Amino acid sequence: MKKLTTLLRSIAVASALVTLSIAAHAEVVKFHATLKTAWEVPAKEGAGHGKLTATYDTDTLLFTYHIEYSELSGPAVAAHFHGPASETTNAKPQIFVKMDPISSPIEGTATLTPEQAKDLLDEKYYFNIHTAANPGGEVRGQVLKNK
Repeated sequence: MKKLTTLLRSIAVASALVTLSIAAHAEVVKFHATLKTAWEVPAKEGAGHGKLTATYDTDTLLFTYHIEYSELSGPAVAAHFHGPASETTNAKPQIFVKMDPISSPIEGTATLTPEQAKDLLDEKYYFNIHTAANPGGEVRGQVLKNK
């Protein structure tokens, strides 16, 4: 009986250490982006601009974002996170804003795949907003980690 009690205690201690180790590796990473017409590829002209803030929870894989924008050439017709891409290249949409109509502020969440999470953490995502006058995108900003 004493051996069983000792074994159960050892298992409980090991389980607690594993749980603490996993929790110690979980992290909430903060991101930001400044949206500008000049940062579209190819660059656009106009007064449109905006700001993005976001967090990514490495434990739950939950990406949470908040975007404010103004002075676009017209109503937003689409908005996406694209990747993987550098600041000078374009890529396919990865996360779609699910809002109808799209208006400022934009708030949302997405559960990322491991590949999407890697690209986000490697700063290979950008966000842009599309309008009728600029169907390829009117304002864009690279999603960067807060320093």
